[in-house]
Amino acid sequence: MDAEIAAIEKNNTWELTDLPKGQKTIGVKWVYKKKLKENGEVDKFKARLVAKGYKQEFGVDYKEVFAPVARHDTIRLTIALAARNSWPIYQLDVKSAFLN
Repeated sequence: MDAEIAAIEKNNTWELTDLPKGQKTIGVKWVYKKKLKENGEVDKFKARLVAKGYKQEFGVDYKEVFAPVARHDTIRLTIALAARNSWPIYQLDVKSAFLN
């Protein structure tokens, strides 16, 4: 939990503001996961702070939804272009991603 809070603070994810009149707050909750090694032993414990989006109502609390997800077709095309043009490919693991 400390690592997650540190990442949130480091990335300036939140900005404390006054709640607009007539609006309601959205709660948050901690989601815990246990990552296991191949042999079944505990590798590490992970914690994520998530918004309770299910408490929102479309058209009242929000008007659109945006989820940046790469389609498999796009990934295959990008890899094919890189292979054809001898471009290097790098992998990037994102520890904390935030939608602002």
